[in-house]
Amino acid sequence: MNKILSTCLLASALTFVSCNEDKKNAEKDEQQEIAMNSDFEVNVDEFADIKVLRYQIPGWENLILKEQKLVYYLTQAGLAGRDIMWDQNYRHNLVIREALENIYTNYEGDQSSEEWNSFETYLKRVWFSNGIHHHYSNAKIKPEFSKKYFDTLLKETNTELTGEAYEVIFNDKDAKKVNLNEADGLLEGSAINFYGPDVTAAEVDAFYANKKSPNPERPLSYGLNSKLVKENGQLVEKVYKSGGLYGEAIDEIIKWLEKAKGVAENEKQANALGLLIDYYTTGDLKTWDDYNVAWVEATEGNIDYINSFIEVYNDPKGYRGSYENIVQIKDFDMSKKMSVLEKDVQWFEDNSPIMDEHKKDSVVGVTYKTVIVAGEAGDASPSTPIGVNLPNANWIRKEHGSKSVSLGNIISAYESAGGSDKLREFAHDEEEVQLSEQYGKEADKLHTALHEVVGHASGQMNAGVGETKETLKNYASTLEEGRADLVGLYYLMDPKLEELGLTNDSEKLGKAAYNDYIRNGLLTQLVRIEPGQDIEEAHMRNRQWVSKWVYEKGQEEGVIEKVEKDGNIYFDIKDYTKLRSLFGDLLKETQRIKSEGDFQAAKDLVENYGVKVDQDIHKQVLDRNSKFKSAPYSGFVNPVLVAEMDENDEIVSIKVTQPRSFEEQMLDYSENYSFLTKKKEKEENEVAKTEE
Repeated sequence: MNKILSTCLLASALTFVSCNEDKKNAEKDEQQEIAMNSDFEVNVDEFADIKVLRYQIPGWENLILKEQKLVYYLTQAGLAGRDIMWDQNYRHNLVIREALENIYTNYEGDQSSEEWNSFETYLKRVWFSNGIHHHYSNAKIKPEFSKKYFDTLLKETNTELTGEAYEVIFNDKDAKKVNLNEADGLLEGSAINFYGPDVTAAEVDAFYANKKSPNPERPLSYGLNSKLVKENGQLVEKVYKSGGLYGEAIDEIIKWLEKAKGVAENEKQANALGLLIDYYTTGDLKTWDDYNVAWVEATEGNIDYINSFIEVYNDPKGYRGSYENIVQIKDFDMSKKMSVLEKDVQWFEDNSPIMDEHKKDSVVGVTYKTVIVAGEAGDASPSTPIGVNLPNANWIRKEHGSKSVSLGNIISAYESAGGSDKLREFAHDEEEVQLSEQYGKEADKLHTALHEVVGHASGQMNAGVGETKETLKNYASTLEEGRADLVGLYYLMDPKLEELGLTNDSEKLGKAAYNDYIRNGLLTQLVRIEPGQDIEEAHMRNRQWVSKWVYEKGQEEGVIEKVEKDGNIYFDIKDYTKLRSLFGDLLKETQRIKSEGDFQAAKDLVENYGVKVDQDIHKQVLDRNSKFKSAPYSGFVNPVLVAEMDENDEIVSIKVTQPRSFEEQMLDYSENYSFLTKKKEKEENEVAKTEE
């Protein structure tokens, strides 16, 4: 639940060039390493509503070979599980991807036609989203080529795609990956592949209500690493493990983790990797907890990682974790600067506006690092977070602490591709623009740090209250993200930040942060929503319910003023001190909701403030935004780590190169890391024959 997504709206990108198989092979033969320097070209591609960027790995050459090997092995382990995320996202994704890629690499017809360009765009959108549903809105991606044309492509490339996997590309079935509208059925209305098609939300609740942890004070994460299906009328968990569901890919993950363990930097890191291997081998949730404790306490060393089934955003019931991998190298300079937050985290807890009974007497084991990302996979790629705080289990965080990271080189790549035109379009006045230009980046970084280090570590549950996925259900994720956002917002205007040396002017920093947050929550984030649609994504919901709540509660005193100027709507903050107080009031209530497990209050807060969109404002925002070419969503290709071997097949050096294009990397991944595709293809063909 503890992931920060970028809200950047970025600028132009390179033109996509299609090619057939012969051209791709020729390009690979002549590929040249892209230099890592100040002239580094961040932009890779732009299509539909997506921009693809590159990021560098600064300081790679300063790592010793053993450390480079560790990074390489962890990156390979992550990519080995790539297919898992595709299959988790939707049951037909893998066979659809294989069919689309076969067409793309083998079609020798006219590649200058409008429909071929539409096919290319569709394929790239599917690649970016790890499936046929949009990575952010969760809506099924609609192809802009005809069914007749697709049939021609299938025929001319000898590609087979039949049955439901074929029809679903064009029909209205499985229209949403994750549906949070209970009226449509949380599971019945969701295409996510975490449950059997005949499993209902009520059955899930009843199934897990009967699961009792051996130690109620340390509840196991039931459902995190399994698919719940019916066999002979009985609910059964299909566990993700070696020899179980996704076993072919997991065995590859284990292979690379074993290699990583062999070059671990220290004993604690090696022990944690050993427990992760045991978890993948057995699927045992007690081992998962043991691993997380070992991982959070392994704080020494230059290399760290996130790997496994972790975030539960994609499960409308909040049980099942999506596969994710991020490999990190410590950014020594920035981590040293930001370590002050770790040391003073108890001060923030003690001075929080939440109720005393909800404060922790001792916030333990929080570690914060700015890191350099070396590779990502699964739920973290191509669309990536900019900050992460783990583990998610409340009891582990309370007893052993947590790790917070800010993905420094990812943030830098976003900033390199950014622009200020949209800021001037939606900001109320020049003062607001100037504050954002002077303090916006600094405020964004500090908000991420406060969100991760202080926000997710703060507060405690009342005795006897269950996990938030059980008490707050489908509102748990957005409540937790909003709560952590509010912690950051409350403190961004606090003089304590000056005392800690984190800013030279907390008042201007706070004003810039408040302007940017309210503007985004009430206006600019709406460019990501289709006309007439509700807000579904957890982070977008939390930004709106926070912003709308403080706007409404402050109306009587004119804290935030809705202004119409030249026919356009703006939100102008009139009293920043009172706004900070309102953020504190909302934080207090949000923490109460979490601590007490108050489902009805969570539902009322989110549904009344975070879901519905003002259609008049939305239309205006889309119209005003249409003048800009910048795509609203961004993601990344990964650097390619190339291992050079000696005559004994031992690694002697590892070079960092960059892929020439987005499509090159996607095809390379499918060629080298498709450990589930062949099995899935066989299963789909058997189903298709049965249907016939």
